[in-house]
Amino acid sequence: MEKGQGRMGSQASDLGRIRNLAVIPARGGSKGLKDKNIKLLNGKHLMGYSIDAALESEIFDCVHVSTDSEKYREIAKGYGADVSFLRPDLLSSDSADTWDVVRYVVNAFQEQGQVFDRITVLQPTSPLRKADDICGAYKLFEEKHAKSVVSVCEAEHSPRFMGTLDNGLSLEGFLDLNQGVRRQEQKAYYRLNGAIYLFHVSVLDNIQELYGKDSYAFIMPKEKSVDIDTMQDFRYAEFLLS
Repeated sequence: MEKGQGRMGSQASDLGRIRNLAVIPARGGSKGLKDKNIKLLNGKHLMGYSIDAALESEIFDCVHVSTDSEKYREIAKGYGADVSFLRPDLLSSDSADTWDVVRYVVNAFQEQGQVFDRITVLQPTSPLRKADDICGAYKLFEEKHAKSVVSVCEAEHSPRFMGTLDNGLSLEGFLDLNQGVRRQEQKAYYRLNGAIYLFHVSVLDNIQELYGKDSYAFIMPKEKSVDIDTMQDFRYAEFLLS
């Protein structure tokens, strides 16, 4: 595996060498859990876990935190991340699309003369994802000559045990009784865990390619797949870390 040069990386003059960019999207504020991206989790800011994991992997030429907040910028810089520019207000609302944010970051670096070949999005709400997980995803990416690798974990429940309910709460038709429902007979199902999105930069032209041909799943254990959105998620991560 070809690695980057650590904390701040090289310049675009490194022609012919694959350059890797990590993007950690961490806008200021949060309606669900106030300022969750900088909330202290066992003494460390939440986004600090993702910054540390990215830097410890030694894969990236640049680990960039994309934020609209000066406060977040200073905290991120303290962990060693690049925050050489802030994202605009247009990309900082609740409805802002993550992929638009990543496109903005890539374009902003291009304007500075820095071109990257591979992008990895590391959500700050996945603090249990470690450097070895990132390295494992990159190893899979290279072994498969992939266009993208996305992390998943085994689903807590099979969709065969799930259904919709009408206003009357009737269970008629809730399960397909023509199929076996014994747990030991069920095929394993997986879900996206939000921890790692690794892809060639060209995927940003058509984000559907993230899950298309030459795309592969990197399987992570469920105990590393906590995605913090609520206080309950936060407390569970706190418990696992301790």
